[in-house]
Amino acid sequence: MTSTSVARPDEVRRYNRSSLLRLLHVTGPCTRAVLATELGLNRSTIKTLVDGLAESGVVEERVPRSGRGAAGRPSLLVLPQPQAAVVLAVDVQVEHVAIALVGLGGQILGRNRWNLHGRMGEPSEVITHVIESTQLLAADLGVRPVAAGISVPGVARRSDGYIHEAPNLRWQGVPLGESMSAGLGIPVTVGNDAEFAALAEHLRGVARDSDDVVFVSADVGVGGGVIAQGSSLRGGGGYVGEIGHMIVRPGGRRCYCGNVGCWETEVGEAALARALDLPDDSPRGAIVAELRLLGEAGTAGEHLAEFAEWLTLGLVSIVNVLGPELVVLGDLFAALPRPVLDDVGEQVRQRSMVSRAVGGVRVVTSALGADVKLLGAAESAFEGVLDMV
Repeated sequence: MTSTSVARPDEVRRYNRSSLLRLLHVTGPCTRAVLATELGLNRSTIKTLVDGLAESGVVEERVPRSGRGAAGRPSLLVLPQPQAAVVLAVDVQVEHVAIALVGLGGQILGRNRWNLHGRMGEPSEVITHVIESTQLLAADLGVRPVAAGISVPGVARRSDGYIHEAPNLRWQGVPLGESMSAGLGIPVTVGNDAEFAALAEHLRGVARDSDDVVFVSADVGVGGGVIAQGSSLRGGGGYVGEIGHMIVRPGGRRCYCGNVGCWETEVGEAALARALDLPDDSPRGAIVAELRLLGEAGTAGEHLAEFAEWLTLGLVSIVNVLGPELVVLGDLFAALPRPVLDDVGEQVRQRSMVSRAVGGVRVVTSALGADVKLLGAAESAFEGVLDMV
């Protein structure tokens, strides 16, 4: 609907219904009064919407266990029913794949996970295993997903889920969206893992109250997801967020992408291992354990000074270009000892012109932990579902 068009009553009802469901899906149980206030609708309209959704089993109303409404009357809560709409979330990472069936309201109903090794990491094997595991999990739970979201550490075309390149998986030119959709029999959305992580933090995590956010993650490589004015920024063709390939050190290390001096060669997993005097190919657990020991010993700042400087340099550039109010650090960055994170945040605030202009950008760590990309994949699937429930 546009400001110049005259909407038909059925269009208005569908729009209001969808808006109410989105609010319940993201914020959780609300009273009718809160729904009316948040949506700017009168109570009679809210009553009609809630009654219709309750009749179809999409929501239910309950008296809260504690507390009462005005004049001693119970204030009923409207709750989304998780099994009224279920989506499949898939998080493909370098070393493992995780899947979950997620219900309306963001509740994880069930999950599975398996490691990738040898042929298991090939695209065809991953696709087959996801389809078979989803069928088994859905049968066990007695539900059927109506859409799917798939998070991948690579360059994914949003329109059809085509993986242009996922170098750390050694994937190139993979029609992942089409293959998964054909095998699952449902619509599939594929996106970059950091993009989906940004979406999850914005809707359900530490960035819920921020409309301009950058999520920066360090796994094997370094990626970024951007929320601009409350919406995911996707760029031309759906490709955005390859911040790990900003050139920060001409004459530095050669990156797998063919360039020299990319940011992720200075702050990615291998770079962090080197900063800790560990072999480049050290397992994730060893890196996290060493970071914990440095934090406990109080020597993290000394050992990680150069690493922290490269991290700061990249974040300052990101803040100056994108102008976020919040930067969320995930994966290995979130495991850095608190003194290092605090110093990096302060340096970004001082050295970024945009940060100084807006009174200081905040640099925080992810609130959703290991599930952040899985939850983001679920939310990407729900984007097209809530209008149809």
